[in-house]
Amino acid sequence: MTKVNEPDLQGWMEEGRRNVVDVADMLGVPPEMYAHDPMSLIPALQEYVSRAPLNEFEQADWVTLHSDLMSYVADYLVQKHGARWTVAEDPAVPRGYRFVIEATGRDEQIRRIDPIDVVMKEFSTLPVDITRMLATVELALRLVPPLG
Repeated sequence: MTKVNEPDLQGWMEEGRRNVVDVADMLGVPPEMYAHDPMSLIPALQEYVSRAPLNEFEQADWVTLHSDLMSYVADYLVQKHGARWTVAEDPAVPRGYRFVIEATGRDEQIRRIDPIDVVMKEFSTLPVDITRMLATVELALRLVPPLG
């Protein structure tokens, strides 16, 4: 039983995974295909965000889109790079903690990132580019060699 302000990491992970599998299914990518290769969702997800009428979005639409993209970024990192969800204390947020992704970079250093920060950064440089968003997070966690 989880206490009121105690992080439910397992529930958070399960909810995120269910969400991204539902998004894949909604966009025509069979769950088995997605489970085998998380990159299989990139073309459908890119088309989805490219066609979304962002200028007509209401608050609920933004929350859903950000949640969907955050779930994908996190699940991609877990599947492709063996990353894992963890809890990080954060006195700046009301609940006192954040769920973040932790991964070991090519330099053997463990780094953490909040996938929602990656998504928010991507929205600061429209149009949204799914491949760029994934590359940004891979570089930030040093999961791939730097460009150049």
